Amino acid sequence: MIVATWNVNSVRARRDRLNAWLAKHNPHVLCLQELKVADEVFLTEQLVPTGYHAVTHGQKTYNGVAILSKTRPQNVSRGMNDDPQARLITAEIDGLRIINVYVPNGAEVGSDKWAYKLDWLDRLKAYLVENADPSQPLLLCGDFNIAPTDRDVANPDAWANSVLCHDDVRAALDEILCWGLVDLFAARHPEGGIYSWWDYRQLAFPRNDGLRLDLILATPPLADKCSAVTIDRDERKGQKPSDHVPVIATFDL
Repeated sequence: MIVATWNVNSVRARRDRLNAWLAKHNPHVLCLQELKVADEVFLTEQLVPTGYHAVTHGQKTYNGVAILSKTRPQNVSRGMNDDPQARLITAEIDGLRIINVYVPNGAEVGSDKWAYKLDWLDRLKAYLVENADPSQPLLLCGDFNIAPTDRDVANPDAWANSVLCHDDVRAALDEILCWGLVDLFAARHPEGGIYSWWDYRQLAFPRNDGLRLDLILATPPLADKCSAVTIDRDERKGQKPSDHVPVIATFDL
């Protein structure tokens, strides 16, 4: 089974790239973030190609998450603890539980949005404790808006103490991992230096001035069945790319 995660930064703007990417890579499951459309728009504008079922938790202009799957998703749940923003969706695909998240950016350390990000991460940990079991196969993936370590940042000094690299959000991510999750990409590429996001400004992509913000986390029973994890850097090339690229995991299920 191939499972991928991708912040498309507007599914409407990336419609053609999304369809082409699905045709090329043929994943069984694709988790999308930052849809920027309401559910009814996603479903009525035929944003998903033939052969995929879609479940969405969207909102107009901002946020939004979706799970696309070749088999119909079951036991779909949207949102977390009355969060008014569309940032989490979960479903079972062929018996595998998948949680897709779009973690808040945080804007600026010390701001209200920063406090919301820290609280959201705490609530995500509580959500896992209350609703999941690390001894069972489970996947948690998405745009975490956190670079786990300095190895995941091309220029750590420039990003030190930012909302993406601050010790507080890294500690919150560590708490989630300690619940019982493995960062699949880091486990296979401990040397770091491979990124999933580059700013649109200042020629960040040509200079490879990136950060690894998009993660696929798995409980140990599922991590043991992961045979490969890659980041599709080429998807950042060409016309009108998202600022993020897909992360792809392959499982022998």
